[in-house]
Amino acid sequence: MICPTKTTVLIVEDNTRMRQMIRSVVSDLAAEVFETDDGADAVSAYDEYRPTWVLMDIKLKTLDGLTAIRRIVGRDPRARVIIVTNYDSPGFRDEARSAGACAYVLKNHLLELRHIIQTCDDISSRRGL
Repeated sequence: MICPTKTTVLIVEDNTRMRQMIRSVVSDLAAEVFETDDGADAVSAYDEYRPTWVLMDIKLKTLDGLTAIRRIVGRDPRARVIIVTNYDSPGFRDEARSAGACAYVLKNHLLELRHIIQTCDDISSRRGL
């Protein structure tokens, strides 16, 4: 299944260069791309824009990504949140799954984001990491 043309993406990343890299990887797949650099702002941005996908880092300034995911999914259980991180450990993956993330992508494998977004494939109901 190809995602609808109205796909929107919220990138939550505190590193400006990495945020730009993520944007360059997914921008042609989305009608709109929103950005923020903190988990607290991500929750507010989610409420305002209701993006199709949230691409969330784990380590953020004021509010960490896992807590932000819990808040977003608590407000909207259908939210599609993908962790985008450098931390690759079973513990982080388990925490991400418990928080409500539907996928986990390492920053050195950003092209995986394209595959997930392009295929959609009802990933939000799988919650598989």
